[in-house]
Amino acid sequence: MAVPKQKRSKRRTGQQQAANMKITPQTLTKCSQCGESKRQHVVCHVCGYYGGKKVLEIESKLDKKLKKEQKAKAKEEKKED
Repeated sequence: MAVPKQKRSKRRTGQQQAANMKITPQTLTKCSQCGESKRQHVVCHVCGYYGGKKVLEIESKLDKKLKKEQKAKAKEEKKED
């Protein structure tokens, strides 16, 4: 039976393990609806489509800003009454 003569250091063990760990970049594809790049098998963060179907209702920053302004106006009108 084979037995190592000396203990392998933590540094040497780590170096050997690191040699086999490689980071692969994420694969990006184009969205079929808006053409933006997105990760595979994930809902598009720009338009909310996945597999040609609308899955999420995504609001733009402008829409959110307009809603906030409308709420502020409604609050002011309530205070005046």
